[in-house]
Amino acid sequence: MKTLVAPLNWGLGHATRCIPLIQKLLSEGHEIIIATDGHPMELLKAAFPDLSYITLASYKIHYNKGKSQLTAMLRSIPVILWGIIREHHQLKKIIREHQIERVISDNRFGLWNKHLHSTYITHQLMIKMPKGLGFMTPVIWLGHRFFINRFDVCLIPDFEGEDNLSGDLSHKYPVPRHARFIGPLSRLTQFSTQSPIIPGLRFDTVALVSGPEPQRTIFEQQLIKRFKNSTDRVLIIQGLPADKTSGQIDETHENLTILPHLDTDKLASILLQAKEIICHSGYSTLMDLYALNCLDKAELIPTPGQTEQEYLALYHKQKKRAVETAPRVN
Repeated sequence: MKTLVAPLNWGLGHATRCIPLIQKLLSEGHEIIIATDGHPMELLKAAFPDLSYITLASYKIHYNKGKSQLTAMLRSIPVILWGIIREHHQLKKIIREHQIERVISDNRFGLWNKHLHSTYITHQLMIKMPKGLGFMTPVIWLGHRFFINRFDVCLIPDFEGEDNLSGDLSHKYPVPRHARFIGPLSRLTQFSTQSPIIPGLRFDTVALVSGPEPQRTIFEQQLIKRFKNSTDRVLIIQGLPADKTSGQIDETHENLTILPHLDTDKLASILLQAKEIICHSGYSTLMDLYALNCLDKAELIPTPGQTEQEYLALYHKQKKRAVETAPRVN
């Protein structure tokens, strides 16, 4: 089938978790067209240079520089609603021009069409609301459910049972009848602790920078300040796949290396060898670390005011503490 795969441009996570899905579809003989924009477009072009691409603008959300994102969220509501309407109408044109037979949307609410099969991917059936707006959580859940029900299938990249990665986000409220858990989606699933190690790529601490601006840059600057005088070997990966430079070494702080992006093989090798990993608690990052069995050595720092990441950081901290304090069975 000619399939349109459309990840949301909200950091790189939605695009990275589409990589194993695209690989599977290609192995089954499907023709894939990818629709997205920004850094996710650059990331997927590097991974699949022979595929066709369509620029499809994402919701233009702007985060605040401070810790509270309440005003940013309120400002974003009309922007998101307009983005949903716009992409829904754009999809009709894309279907006509490219003879699309199936659509796979990763968290893009408007990419459904009643004339063909559409799939929606999300780990966040329940959207966490910030403090002061918690009373709206059930209402927002119903609104999200409205859009989910427009699709033929909803895929949840997590485990169904109690030992899961998303916690309340996918397990607190009833799951739609047409939804199913498919397990974590990670481009790093093929790697393990037994994978070959690439020489010369060992760092004591590896920091993964990701997410929308300006918080991505703020996080990067905080990490540079934190590690500029470190005697350990530290690597900061900026999450900027569009930058083709090979990276830079800060000569003033020679133990700190900064790279814009890494291909999958090198990233897996570096993470497996690292003593410590520092990253935002975005869900796709958690799935990658889980695939490498590296979650236990990760320091999860949520993007300030991003309630989903704040919840996930706390959820996995509590899970880790429960494992550490559990009585050992002889």
